[in-house]
Amino acid sequence: MQIPKPTELDKARFRALVPDDPRVEVKPVFGNLGAFVNGNMFMGLFGASIGLKLNPADAAALAQLEGSGPFGPAERPMAGYVSLPPGMIEAAGANGWVGRSLAFVASRPAKPSGKR
Repeated sequence: MQIPKPTELDKARFRALVPDDPRVEVKPVFGNLGAFVNGNMFMGLFGASIGLKLNPADAAALAQLEGSGPFGPAERPMAGYVSLPPGMIEAAGANGWVGRSLAFVASRPAKPSGKR
C-alpha cells in the first residue's frame, strides 16, 4: 500500500480548514495530517485529499456530491470518512461540512490517552 505524501500547498489547504477551536489538535499521521478532538480524528489529509468523519446521514449526503468519494488508501478506505470534492475546498464551501464533522466527533466518547 502506497501512502501519498502531501505537498506544502496540500498541508496549507488542510490547516486553513481546521476550525479555530481550543479542543482541536493537528498532528502528523503517517506522513500526512489529522485534526483531532478529544483524541479522535475528525478530519484527515491523505495526499491532496481531505476526508471528514461524519454521521451516516451527512456522510451519505456528502458522498452524493460530484468529486467526493472514499477517503484513504484505495485498497482500504477509512470507514465513516468521506473525502471533500476538490472544488469545494478551493471555493471555501467546505467549512459547513468541517463543522458538522467536528460536532459529530466531539459528541463521541473521548479516546483514552496513550501516554502513561
